[in-house]
Formats: sequence, C-alpha cells, structure tokens
Amino acid sequence: MKITRVESFLMSCPLDPPLKLSFWGGERTILKRDALLIRVVMDSGLIGYAPGPAHERAAQQIREAIAPFLAGRDPRRWQDFGFQSDPPTLKTYRAVEIALLDALARYEGCPLSELMGGRKRSAIQLYGSAGMYMSPEQYADEAAAIAAMDFPAYKMRSGIGPDGDLKTVELMRRAVGPDIGLMIDAHTWWRMGERSYPFETVQALCESMALYHPLWLEEPLPPEDHAAYRQLRNRSAVKLASGEHEQDEAGFLDLIASDGVDYVQMDLFCQGGLATARRVFESVQRKALRFAFHSWGTALEVLTAAHLGICWPETVVEWLEYPCYSTPGRAGMYPFPLSDEILKEPLDIRDGHLIVPDGPGLGIEVNERVIEKYPPLSGPWSFFRLDSPAETIAVIGDHSVKWASEAAQ
Repeated sequence: MKITRVESFLMSCPLDPPLKLSFWGGERTILKRDALLIRVVMDSGLIGYAPGPAHERAAQQIREAIAPFLAGRDPRRWQDFGFQSDPPTLKTYRAVEIALLDALARYEGCPLSELMGGRKRSAIQLYGSAGMYMSPEQYADEAAAIAAMDFPAYKMRSGIGPDGDLKTVELMRRAVGPDIGLMIDAHTWWRMGERSYPFETVQALCESMALYHPLWLEEPLPPEDHAAYRQLRNRSAVKLASGEHEQDEAGFLDLIASDGVDYVQMDLFCQGGLATARRVFESVQRKALRFAFHSWGTALEVLTAAHLGICWPETVVEWLEYPCYSTPGRAGMYPFPLSDEILKEPLDIRDGHLIVPDGPGLGIEVNERVIEKYPPLSGPWSFFRLDSPAETIAVIGDHSVKWASEAAQ
C-alpha cells in the first residue's frame, strides 16, 4: 500500500452580513468561518480524512512540503517517516498524520480509536459552547436553550465589563438551576488593549463568581504568564482553565508543572496532534488535573477528537467542546452550516455524551460535496477593533496563535 496523493481543501462559510459584536474594549467583526479538510489517497483507492488548521498557510504547507514528502510512502510505517520542518509546518503535519491513521484504520477494519491507543469507553461528555458578547439577559436565555438540548454544561465568551460579566453569571445560574455546569471563557479579558482587566479585577471577579459555582474560568490572564495563573489559582475558589494558546509542547508541560490551572486545554489539530496530546494527557494524569479538548470548528473535528478522548479514562480526559451554531429553530451563536454538512450522518449525541462510532476509521463517512459548495475566501475570518490603543487586529484559524496580521496569511 502506497500513498498517491495528500490533498488539502480550504472551505469558507461567509456571514452575510458580517456579524458585529461589541465588547468592553471595542468591537469584533466576524466575516466568515473556515474549515480545512485533509484527504489522503492510497494506490488502492482507500481514502483517509482528517480536519486541519483552518487557514491558508496550513493548506499551503500541505501542498508544498507535506504532500511531496509523503508521496509513495507506505502509511503502515507512518511512525518512522521522520518528517522535519519548521514548527508551524510540523504542527500541520501532525494533523495529516491523523488522516493517515484514518486510512490505516479503514484498511484494518477497526475504529480510528483503536490506532490512537485503544478505547477505554464508548462515549465522551460534551459541553455546549456558544455565547459571544451579548447582554446578560441574552446569555441567560441562551444558557437555558443549550441546557434544554441536554448538554450538561454551557460555555460562553464574556467581556462586557466587570459588572456586566458578574451579572451575566448570576442570571445564567438563575436560568439553568444548580445542576448545569457553567464555563466562563474570558479570552477577551486579555484582548482589550489598555482596557484589559488587571489582575486585581480578575481576582475580585473570581471571588464574586464563586457564589454561582462555575465549573471553570478560562484564560482570565495572558496565557503565557503561567506564574500569574499560579498566583490566581492559589487565591481563587473558581477552577482555572488554559492551554489553547500554548505555542509548543514545552509550553503545555510548563503550564502543567507550574500548578497554574485545574483544566488543561488543547486543540488536537493546531497544537501538535496525537503524539503531543498523549504526552500532555500523561502529564495531566500525573498531576491529578483534568483535560478538556478545545474544539472550535466542524463536527468532523469533534468526532476525531472524541476517538482520541475515549482512549483515556474520564478522570483524565473529562470534556469535549461542542460548538453550538445556530440553525432555524436551534440556539447557537451564528450559522455555520458546513459544520454539520461535512459528515454524511449526524453525530450520535445522547444525554450530553457523544457516542463514538465503532465502524472502520472515523465510523462516519465524510461528505465531499462540501468542497465545491463552500469555496475558500481569502483573508482572516474575524477582526478585533480595539478602542485603546486604537488598532484593528486580524485573527486566523490557528488557535495556538494569539494574534495574526493579514500579512501572516
């Protein structure tokens, strides 16, 4: 068996009109959502799939460096290939490896999870992830709607000012009752320029929010400042989460060793793939922490991460993020129809858990029609306009990067 083609397909869903959302430090504009599909074709016609980092640079890395390297190789020897490149390209290569594993699992007639370590369970717990820069009352309404969809927890993006953020948590708890988990993603608190919340404000909010028993507070401080996280964790009754913006594996290991967080997060497809994830899980287990997947793309990303997650006990890999996009009659942050359409069958979600299919490979077939239906649109998918200092900053689909300019595309 030989690899004949490695292909990358960047796709875009435009928001028409663009979505403009005000926050404490400025305004965010969302123009589109992107997705990258990786396809590996064997000489027998067997195909493996994986999601990839959703930006133009990753598609170029696959075309120009990764595909020529893999052509003609036997995928059964994937662990011996020894691909070498710069760190960004190497991260993209790790996503391509997952497509190789999907092809091998189909060849062997076993689920992808069996080649990722062997499943220890059949399902993984999901939380519904939505909420972005709304009024406290709108957050509360959405929290109730997500809870009504049988998700055991709801995550929202705060950043409407300290008083508004605290009022939001109060109203959300009142709306969902005591048994639904609430996660507060504070990533805007360090994306507001000079209006970013200082440490003292963050600490005060932790004390006040603890009254409403959130499951965690995510990225309330600049993600690289592990010492500050440790200081806050020692003073906070609210559990802390971080990890999706770590630049490399050393960053993850330092975050874990620093005792700065209770929950470690990682994007499987942007931050190092299977090998890095395994080592992060091992470190999380040794420190008796918990892991929660960052998953902010399509249903294919959710499914693929789930195959890895069930290879570890729930006491280590506890949560998988399920992004809730709106459709007619379904609550969510905004429409992203490609997310569901990329799979030929819907995910099997019961009582807030994803039941991971046990058929060959992914266990669900990829719908290649989306490649033509959603042609790529160049440029960043969203922008932050900051009030102070006055500037506009672009954001791409690489979750390990805090900011990126248009030139970085």
